[in-house]
Amino acid sequence: DVAREDADGFWYIVDRTKDMIVTGGFNVFPREVEDVVAEHPSVAQVGVVGTPDDKWGEAVTAVVVLRAGNDPDHDAITAEIQQSVKDRKGSVQSPKQVIFVDALPLTALGKPDKKALRARFWTGDRSVG
Repeated sequence: DVAREDADGFWYIVDRTKDMIVTGGFNVFPREVEDVVAEHPSVAQVGVVGTPDDKWGEAVTAVVVLRAGNDPDHDAITAEIQQSVKDRKGSVQSPKQVIFVDALPLTALGKPDKKALRARFWTGDRSVG
């Protein structure tokens, strides 16, 4: 983790040097989850990030762009993704939520921008940066 200290001596986690989610004391590597989610026939792009969770610290969250031309049943696709990851990687790695978006933020290299994805969830007293 990368942290900063404020004027009152409080420390805040602002980023990760390694792309890893710590949920309930378990380490989850987003790439492993992304590889399984990307195999779903309705998924065009996916980014997996840790989002704030009061019980587990972080929750595994998949941000998904669906393929064009699909008639999306978000509930069914979410259930299929969660079950597929659970079957192949285990329940700890299964996304607690799947969020559908029109496009993922991308880096200059055209890869999903994880920092930008995380930033939308870590706001207020749990802000990034």
